[in-house]
Amino acid sequence: MTLPVEQTWLILVDLLTDLKKKGVDIPISVNKNISLLKTSINFYKRDTTHPDMIKEFERSNNILTEVQDKLLSYAEDFDENDYKIWMDKLRRANLGEELYKEADSHSKFISNAPPGFSSAKVHLKKPIAEDRVQEIAEYNNLIIEFEDDTTVAIYGDSDNVKIGLKEFTPFFHE
Repeated sequence: MTLPVEQTWLILVDLLTDLKKKGVDIPISVNKNISLLKTSINFYKRDTTHPDMIKEFERSNNILTEVQDKLLSYAEDFDENDYKIWMDKLRRANLGEELYKEADSHSKFISNAPPGFSSAKVHLKKPIAEDRVQEIAEYNNLIIEFEDDTTVAIYGDSDNVKIGLKEFTPFFHE
């Protein structure tokens, strides 16, 4: 399911990138808010009917509007024509038009984690042998599940998960 707010988010990320390339000084708070927005959107999509999710979505929309207003004001100050192009993109996204294709490899929340366990997800460039991963799991007292050939979910005590992630580092270079 793709929401218009996701398209708006993608447009704002593109706008932020464009402004930075042009040398516009953007406050760090804008970057942080954009990152948090994507997390909030994914969180909301897990259950769009839950009251807590709806409240979170309302809060996210307020932050999205703030970020949008800031970035558009920078765009308008920099170049009036660019500003009009970005406004048109945002208008079309709000009408439900899909302007950007979202990558299939975007982060997803880890579901069904055991209560009280920390979790992490690792995306590898190439598949690795399951026995290599199981060694890390057994040695560090972790639960590891393969979501597909290159995606591994890790569950366990927070410190053990951190150690396990460090042991996955060599696999990123293969």
